[in-house]
Amino acid sequence: MQNKPKVAIPKPQKPKPDECCGGGTCCPCVWDEYRQKYRDWQAQNPPSN
Repeated sequence: MQNKPKVAIPKPQKPKPDECCGGGTCCPCVWDEYRQKYRDWQAQNPPSN
């Protein structure tokens, strides 16, 4: 069994103003997707002291 190297996740970019309709009914919203990608990125890149 081989250990696969960890693939770096690039820091996600916030959605542009024209990417969100502002209606609150999209599922998932571009902001939901951004927040999940950001959490994944943070988990892979913990803050250093």
